[in-house]
Amino acid sequence: MMAAIIAAEQGAVVQVLERLPRVGKKLLATGNGRCNLSNQDMTADHYHGDTEFIQSVLSQFGFKETLQQFEQLGLSWIAEPETRRIYPRSLQASSVLDILRTAMKHRDIKETCDAPVKQIQKTDNSFQVLLGSGETIRAGRVILTAGGRASPNLGSNGSGYKLAEQLGHTIRPTKPAVVQLTWKQDFSKRLKGLKVQAAIALKNDEQILRTETGEIHFTDNGLSGIPALQMARLVHEFLDKGQTPVLHINLLPGLTHEDVRKELVNRIHRFPRQSIQESMISLLHKRLIPVLLNKAGIEPGSVCSKMTEMDIKSLIITYTDLQIPVTGTRSWSSAQVTSGGVITDEVNSNTLESKLVPGLYFAGEILDVDGDCGGYNLQWAWSSGWIAGKSAAIIS
Repeated sequence: MMAAIIAAEQGAVVQVLERLPRVGKKLLATGNGRCNLSNQDMTADHYHGDTEFIQSVLSQFGFKETLQQFEQLGLSWIAEPETRRIYPRSLQASSVLDILRTAMKHRDIKETCDAPVKQIQKTDNSFQVLLGSGETIRAGRVILTAGGRASPNLGSNGSGYKLAEQLGHTIRPTKPAVVQLTWKQDFSKRLKGLKVQAAIALKNDEQILRTETGEIHFTDNGLSGIPALQMARLVHEFLDKGQTPVLHINLLPGLTHEDVRKELVNRIHRFPRQSIQESMISLLHKRLIPVLLNKAGIEPGSVCSKMTEMDIKSLIITYTDLQIPVTGTRSWSSAQVTSGGVITDEVNSNTLESKLVPGLYFAGEILDVDGDCGGYNLQWAWSSGWIAGKSAAIIS
C-alpha cells in the first residue's frame, strides 16, 4: 500500500493485486490490534540481515519521514513513553488501514482482490503478470510485496518466493521468527497461562547471545511474551547447527545474588516451623513455588529449620538462573515474522530494484530482513515500500 501510494504520487498508473478478498488483513492484527507502526528507537541494530543494506534503506526513509508521511495522510499518532513504540492515537489498527486505503482511493489506485498471481514473465521492456483466473496483466514495472510465511491465515503463504525464484532470484531458507518457544517440561501444564516479570538469556556455553527483560507467559508447551519471542531467531540458528539451545530464566530480576540470599535466609530464620513452600509466599507467584522447589531438589513440605547451606545455594540458582533446554518454536501459524527471504545481494539498496531483472522491485518481508518486536517490521514495510514505489515510478 505504501509503495502504491508513493508510486501514484510520482505520476504512475498503479494497480494493486491482492490474493485475499481485501487488502491489509495482516495489518489489522499488528500490535495486538493497535498497530505498532514504528519505534522512536529506530536503528539498524534492531534488524537482522545485511547491516549496510538495512542502513541504506532506513537512511533514505526512516522514523521521522514515516511519521511525516502518515501525518500528511491524516494519521494522528502517540508514543508509548516506556517502550517508545508508536501507535495511532485511536489505538486501532483499522485507523492505519483505513487511512492507507483512503489514500489509495484518492490517487486512483486500482485494487484487484481475489487475484492470486501465478507467474510473472519479463518480455523485453515489460512484464506479463498471470493471475489465477487466467487473466494476464501487462505492466512496465512490478513491485513484489507478497510478504513471507508468517501467519498464513492472514495472507502470507510464501507464494512470493516462488515468483522471485521464477525470475532467477535466490531465497535464503525461511524460519519462523517472533514466535513462541517450545520445550518439553513436566511442569508446563501446571504453569500454563501464568505471566510473570523475568529476565531471560540465551547462551552458547558461557557466551551470552541475547538478553531480554519483561513479562513472560508460560504456555502448555513453552514460553511466550515479548522477551521469549525475541529469542526465536537465535533458537533456529542453534537447531540448524544440531545444537540444543538453553534458556536461562531469572525469576527475580533486579535483585543480585546477595540480595536473594539475604531474602531467603531472612525468611528461613523468621519462620523456622513453616514449610519452605509457605515461607516463599509473596516472594514468587504461588504457582511457581512448588515447581521451583522441585527443580532445586527440595521437597515443598520441608521445614525451614532443616534447610542447609547447600539448599539455599540451590534455591538461589533455581530462582535466578533456571535453565531449560529449548526444543524449538511454534509453527508458521503462530509466527509474526519471517526470517530469510530474497537475498539482498541481488537487490540494489538505493532503489530496491532487482540486479537481475530490470524493472522488478522488492519491498517488505519478502526480503531477507527481519526486525525485533516493537514496530520494527512495520517500519521496514513503510521504508522499503516508499523507496520501491518512488524508484519504480521514475521513468529512465
